[in-house]
Amino acid sequence: MRYLPIGELADRARVRASALRYWEERGLLPGARREGGRRVWPATTLRRVALIKMAQRAGFTLAEITQLLAGSATPSAARQWREIAARKLPELDQHIAETRALRQAVAECLECGCMNFDQCVLLASTDATP
Repeated sequence: MRYLPIGELADRARVRASALRYWEERGLLPGARREGGRRVWPATTLRRVALIKMAQRAGFTLAEITQLLAGSATPSAARQWREIAARKLPELDQHIAETRALRQAVAECLECGCMNFDQCVLLASTDATP
């Protein structure tokens, strides 16, 4: 089995070494083996790091990710993943809707082209009435 030093794992996974150490401390990553005083992980750890990053991008907290990874090979873990993911989907849908609205606002602003934010008609609807 091939082992990766912390620097190489961090580079290949595109995360900071400090994140890997923190995730190891929190139990998200298996304990690293030591070679010459340096942390090394099996190359398969790249897949686990990819899962952690994907889950973070999807809005999962580290506590939720820890839950998901604890006993990840058991049927109850698969059921738990489904439950947590099902609860997360409405949050993701809301985020998508907000992002689409922001994209539309930026597109409308570009289309308007006035670049006078104090008098822009598009921003008038956000003015507070006294």
